[in-house]
Amino acid sequence: MKKKHLITTIIFALCLTFILTGCMGSSQEEETTTTTTTEVTTTEAPPPVYYNTLTGLSGLSEEAVGKRPVAIMINNIKAALPQYGIYKADIIYEVLVEGGITRMMALYGDYTKVPKVCSVRSCRYYFPIFAHGYDAVYFCFGSNESLATPTLKRIGIDYFDGNQTPDALVFGRDSERLKTYSREHTAYVDGKNIPELLNKNSIETSSRYGSDYRAFNFRNEDASEAAGTIEAKEISFNFSRSYYSTFTYNSDTKTYYKTHCGKAHIDSSNDKQLNFTNVFALETEIKNYKGGSLMEVDWTGGTGYYISMGKAQKITWVKGSEDSNILFFDETGSELKVNAGKSYIGVINTGSTEIAVPAAQ
Repeated sequence: MKKKHLITTIIFALCLTFILTGCMGSSQEEETTTTTTTEVTTTEAPPPVYYNTLTGLSGLSEEAVGKRPVAIMINNIKAALPQYGIYKADIIYEVLVEGGITRMMALYGDYTKVPKVCSVRSCRYYFPIFAHGYDAVYFCFGSNESLATPTLKRIGIDYFDGNQTPDALVFGRDSERLKTYSREHTAYVDGKNIPELLNKNSIETSSRYGSDYRAFNFRNEDASEAAGTIEAKEISFNFSRSYYSTFTYNSDTKTYYKTHCGKAHIDSSNDKQLNFTNVFALETEIKNYKGGSLMEVDWTGGTGYYISMGKAQKITWVKGSEDSNILFFDETGSELKVNAGKSYIGVINTGSTEIAVPAAQ
């Protein structure tokens, strides 16, 4: 009986050992297979920001990065008003032409988003010289044969003249305006088709300046400052006895609103008045060309004013060659710092800029 009991005890002990070993093994196996999960949060890179060459403002489309701007000649005679499509221009030039009237040139930094623009008029030789400095593709409707056409051909600017090559992709006449305007005030450029036109004619669209070029020495768009110390709430450009442009500062929008010969300068496509962050008065010598009716403009440089944020300062400006852009310098001789935004550039006879003196308090 004792022997049998001993055998039973041994068997029980072996079973217990087996059970305990199995439990420990299961526990170790569970510990071995248990893993720790760590959540990894990934942050998407912000979309790239592209800056408009002509305004220094963000928001340029990716398709226009490093591409050439577009320049369009604008009819500015009173009988042709109002124009349309010019409100969206990034830079507008205004210069005296024959007969005491002015003509404008609208520049658009994004060649893929040029609106329909009217009324488009003929070239005067100094406008493509200014446009060439931006490496712009130039559009006009007609060209003065004695000075403008030879200039266009000599400087080698890429241009389209609706009077010589009236490609229906972009050039046409506004049927509604034909009912009430003289025919010469009805020509338009349909901007949405400009990319197709350039491709069709194998025109190089990449700018010779590259993607980092800026038309001015811009401040950051969130760091605007008053242009100088001269009070400049109202400025008049006296182009002639009958044609003048006035700019009135609006402290709410921080822009200058343009009037044309005493009336608000309106774009009929949106009924908005033209307004600009920056106003430049480029004073130089303007005279009749060889005693005739056409004007001769010294485009090489001069003095003037830079006006922004309610203040002005005297400047000098230099355009070294027909295909170079204008360089601007402040009163110390340093390169001028310019606020980001749209600009108006009036090229005017020396001494013809009038900055209103504030009334005594």
